Order: sequence, then structure tokens, then C-alpha cells
Amino acid sequence: MTRDAVIALAQKCFDSGAFRQTLAARIEMPTESQNPDRAPVLAQYLDTLMRPAFEAMGFTCETLTHPKAAAPFLYAERIEDPALPTVFGYGHGDTIRGLDAEWKAGTQPWALTEHEGVWFGRGIADNKGQHTINMEAMRLVLEARGTLGFNAKYLIEMGEETGSVGLRELCDAHKARFSADLLIASDGPRLSAERPTVFLGSRGSVNFDLAIEARAGGHHSGNWGGLISNPGTQLAHAIASIISPTGQIRIPEWVPKELPASVRRALADCEVDGGVDGPEIEPAWGEAGLSPAERVFGWCAFEVLAYKTGNPDTPVNAIPPRAWARCQLRFVVGIDADEILPALRRHLDRQGFPMVSITPTREVMFHATRIDPDDAWVQWVVASLAKTSGKKPAILPNLGGSLPNDIFTDVLGLKTVWVPHSYPGCSQHAPNEHLPPALLGEALQLMAGVYWDLGAGSTPKNR
Repeated sequence: MTRDAVIALAQKCFDSGAFRQTLAARIEMPTESQNPDRAPVLAQYLDTLMRPAFEAMGFTCETLTHPKAAAPFLYAERIEDPALPTVFGYGHGDTIRGLDAEWKAGTQPWALTEHEGVWFGRGIADNKGQHTINMEAMRLVLEARGTLGFNAKYLIEMGEETGSVGLRELCDAHKARFSADLLIASDGPRLSAERPTVFLGSRGSVNFDLAIEARAGGHHSGNWGGLISNPGTQLAHAIASIISPTGQIRIPEWVPKELPASVRRALADCEVDGGVDGPEIEPAWGEAGLSPAERVFGWCAFEVLAYKTGNPDTPVNAIPPRAWARCQLRFVVGIDADEILPALRRHLDRQGFPMVSITPTREVMFHATRIDPDDAWVQWVVASLAKTSGKKPAILPNLGGSLPNDIFTDVLGLKTVWVPHSYPGCSQHAPNEHLPPALLGEALQLMAGVYWDLGAGSTPKNR
């Protein structure tokens, strides 16, 4: 069978409804890892859906656990010949909470429903739909060729939405077993629904609280105004010292020294578009001299996620005793993660704000990663996607958001190429999570082409 034939097989699988049936069974399982009551369902997803699907493709499977992890992992591998390229795959079967009552009429989180030509269901974008595409594409290549023509290793976790706790330690413990030439996985959105995309890492992310505890209680603003400090005002000025009125970061340690030439080249033809429901990009916001794509994929961003002083619900005529803000820095390769908060401390002290405390939150810090857009494996995957789609794929040096990608790059030593099968307006993590079926159908063909090409003997490892 030829490459064109396996692409046609993928289209037939989608058009016949077979792919939808497989995906529907996975969406129906309420795998909310943020809900402790769903713990048995997380294991059930691996045992009743993932394991049989992999074993039917000739993979050997093992359930792995780690003391730090609240949920199990499924590891599957199919080794055809040690001399062949080995590709590591990754996905997660857990989702955030369903938020059942907030979905629009005619849709629900735990059933794949079609409404106004779009498919709805919790996990369709993050991440059940994405790893289902990759697994089905691999199955179709096996059906067409009889073999993959490469070695495949796959890890499905069930705790990504709670911070992937234990994933790093599991990968470290099984480093030799998980060795591969390349990670090809799928998560996050394309640059736009219509354009195939790869991203090569992710921005790092650290959340922290800024707070001022001025005194034990509030005091009448008429009697004490002008005599005692207002922590709400002080904290506002402290934050204003961190970021300019138009969004430029003012802490030198928080921005890269330069944007690499290969990153600029990759982003030169990338236009950020959130779709009809997305916000309008503000040209004057963020680092001056950068394109929108460079600002979100090549630079750092500081955000105030929440701010509170006094009693916002029932304000009173009193100077508040305290102020608090939850803040976040998204950062790229080139920023020393260990220096982020110490640099902030030094900055605030220099600016006259020693009274502001800095407290890291309990969320796991994601570290920034990216591989060179000019890497041979990157260009190989992009060429495969272009051949199947007839479109020029977008190359993003890293996702604007954050993933535990550093576990794969730093612990396992893998080059990482992510091929996302979602789009910016998918309502991921919100009610009404959805994807256009046209995107899903195209993605299934794209991945069938990638996996076919991996077994055709022309990968960078075989040259």
C-alpha cells in the first residue's frame, strides 16, 4: 500500500463514523482528575480503553505508578527492530472538571454531541481528542503496512490537569526504558484552525503572591487618611514598577537578551488569530519592536491574575489593613528560573517596596523549553505535514502556554516536536469545549502521513 492509500484510509475512517465512535467512548468516561471521587475512573480509562487499544496494535503494556502521583500511568511499547528510529508519544486522559450545569443547551461534557456543526465534549481538545487522533493514525499505518517501520513508545498519564505530579520522578526512574530519538505528541492549539502547526517546547510559568500586611485592622479614612499608608495604593505602585503602562517588563532578569535569528525566521509568517470569539490584539501592548507572534511565542509576559484590598463586595470608609495580588510570569528559554523571584525581591527593594512580601504558590513551576526550529527532525516533520495537507505549516518555537516539556527534554534528553490538533477558540478548560470536525479529520490524515513517513526509511536517523 502507498502513502496516498493510507491517507485515504484515514479519511475513510473519519467519514465512516468509526473515529467518532472511538472518541465518543473516551469522552463518555468522566475522568476529572481535580475531583477526588473520580480516582477509580482514572484507572478505568487506562484499563478498559487505553490498554486494549494499544494491545490490539501489538504493543506490550504496563501500568506504572509513583508514590508522588495520585493517579497511575500506562506505558506501552512496540519494538520492531532496535536499529529503527524510536519515537516516544505522550498524552493524558484526565480532564478538568466537567462544569456540567454551565454548558449550552444541546451539549454536555460527558457525551460527544454535535451542535451547529461542531463537536462538543470535555476532553475533545484537551487531550482525549488529540491522543485518539495519534493512536488511530498509528493503527491505520499498521493496517496498511503490516508493520510500523519504526519503534513506538507511548505514555498516557492521568494527572496532567493537577500538575503532572510524579511524572518527572517516573521518567527519571525509567530513563533507560523511555529512551528514544524523538518525542512526537499533541496538545494545545494550532496557530489557527486552518493551519497545521508544530511547536517545539513551551514557555515556562511561575505563579506567586505579592502582599502587604500593614496593620491588624482597618481605620476610618476620614480620621486617618493622609496619616497612615494605604497598602492597596502601595501594592499598586509596586506592581507598576514591574511593568510599564503599556506592558513592557521592567526587570532585566525577566526578559531574554535577544530573540534568536532562527526563532525570528520561524515566526515571520505567523499571525496570531483567536477566531471570531477571540479578543482583538492590541498593537501597542507588550514589548515594543516585536510582532504579535514574537511577543507571545518568543518573549516573556507578566500578568496580574487577581488583586484584592479592602472588601470589594461591600466597600466601607476605612483604609484597608492589607492588599494582595496573585501574579504570574510566563518566560522563555534564556531566563534563569531560579533567579526569577530573587530578582523580583531585589527590584522591589531598590524601588522602595521592602514591605511587599513575595510568596510562591503551590502550583508546580513549569520550565521553559524549545529546540532549534532549524533542527533536522523539525524540518522533517514539517515536510511530512506539508506533503499531506498541501499547506505551509506554522513553526512555533514554543507554545505560548506551559507544558511539562522540560521533563522530556531535560530528564529523557529527547528532541520534542508537538503537533497540536486544537485551535485557539476551542473553550479548553471552560464550558462548551469543542472542535470543528474538519480540523479533526485533517489531523487524522496528517498524523497517518507522519507515521507512514517514519517507517519509510527517510528520517534524519536513517540518512
